[in-house]
Amino acid sequence: MKPSLRTDIAVVDHDEAWADDFERLAAMIREALGERVLALQHVGSTSVPGLAAKPVIDIDILVADPSDEDSYRPALTAVGYDLAVREPGWYEHRAFRHEDADGTPRLPHSNLHVFGPHCPEFARHRIFRDHLTRDAADRQLYAEAKRGAAAEANAAGETMMDYNARKQAVIRDIYARAFAAAGLT
Repeated sequence: MKPSLRTDIAVVDHDEAWADDFERLAAMIREALGERVLALQHVGSTSVPGLAAKPVIDIDILVADPSDEDSYRPALTAVGYDLAVREPGWYEHRAFRHEDADGTPRLPHSNLHVFGPHCPEFARHRIFRDHLTRDAADRQLYAEAKRGAAAEANAAGETMMDYNARKQAVIRDIYARAFAAAGLT
């Protein structure tokens, strides 16, 4: 696993090609894992039409047991996904980056998040995505927060984790509205 290194964080205007990039990656993952994929979805900012984003396709998948890495990790490695994060204390989450053996990201850039079937994060990510797709005001608010966080993190020489922390208050507020709109709070 590789640590989160400092990067220049680029938030760009939405690119309609991201949906096609996701479809190609999803087909590759489904082919590699077969029936081990219980569910798969495009999440994150690239999944929201009209939303500015880092040009990285985020994908969530559900597998029967994320802790049983031997059941899916070799197949993901074979198609260029390298394990980057292992969080057994957080729903057995695993995160993979789509990259070459030397750590160079493959195009399209992609992160794959692996969860188990009873993990609420899969549903939370879908609710957030669907809310931003429907709500232009929150979509604009989030785009502004992302651009501001990227500019501040870049100016301070910070990591991706710092960039993510800078957006957290806005994300929490949007989640509250998204859950309320979905009738969940």
